[in-house]
Amino acid sequence: MKIGVVGASGYSGGELLRLLLGHPNFSLEYIAAGSQAGASINSVHPQLTPLSNSRFEATEVSRMNDCELIFFALPHGESARLIAEINSNIKVVDLGADFRLESSSAWEKYYGGAHAGSWVYGLPEIPGQRQKIADAQRVANPGCYATSIAIAAAPAVSAHLVENDDLVVVAASGTTGAGRKASTSLLASEIMGSLTSYKFGGVHQHTPEIEQTLSALSGDSVKISFTPILAPMSRGILATVTSRLTKNATTQDVYDLYRDFYANEPFVALLEPGQLPKTSSVVGSNSVQLQIAVDEHANRLVISAALDNLGKGAASQAIQNANIMVGLAEENGLSAAGIGS
Repeated sequence: MKIGVVGASGYSGGELLRLLLGHPNFSLEYIAAGSQAGASINSVHPQLTPLSNSRFEATEVSRMNDCELIFFALPHGESARLIAEINSNIKVVDLGADFRLESSSAWEKYYGGAHAGSWVYGLPEIPGQRQKIADAQRVANPGCYATSIAIAAAPAVSAHLVENDDLVVVAASGTTGAGRKASTSLLASEIMGSLTSYKFGGVHQHTPEIEQTLSALSGDSVKISFTPILAPMSRGILATVTSRLTKNATTQDVYDLYRDFYANEPFVALLEPGQLPKTSSVVGSNSVQLQIAVDEHANRLVISAALDNLGKGAASQAIQNANIMVGLAEENGLSAAGIGS
């Protein structure tokens, strides 16, 4: 199957290329990077030695229309600008935010500018989404934080086990989550040995996406208070989600709920009691690691989730969605095992 990657010079684009090189059913037909057009792919992604003789192409709709499936790994706003010119029979997975939100007012508040509309939301582990993805021509890949938080909270929210207006989230991400654009705040000398919050006070753009996903699952309005943290590592997310319990439940009760909810999900790992998720354990994988506990002192459920922000938070999840869209086993070209430390 002929595949195109548009926006291939970024971190997510590079991870897409790495995974697609090993995919048994996908063949890279078109690799585009507007600002890097003509440059050697290895000069940007030196790890991709199989592409040592290849160069980035310009971003051209005519070349996209030569493909059967396209991945967009572009800055927000760019996918919406291009999509109208792409043939309707070509399947598209967008790693950006352009088509994730159903609410135009939420888009305007958190992103600004005109709302482009919404596509099927590509989080297969949420009940009901897998078939929608299979039937779709266009899929909006979830955000990295949104994936970790939604998967962490979904079983509890679905069972109405927690207060839906009391989800509190603190999540730390590696620096690749900020993209490849040069920034003083992302220099090694600024971040090494230091943690800092950012987009402080409930303004992170993944907030409405998470609330939209969990509200649809619950049937009630869900609100979160979300504080993101920049961590001195290149990739990975560790999210801690808490909420007040609405009914009596032990840690074992909730553990059983989560085990049953994700029993058939190959990329969600509920760890054995006593083990805790680690970002180093999921690097290079499409997995989410989970652990739960009931804080009896505060009557709160506590969930820990770890994923690779470039993997399940971006590129490998996009390939999982593409596999489902074209009728392949969703594990094709993907691994549930991380590379470790």
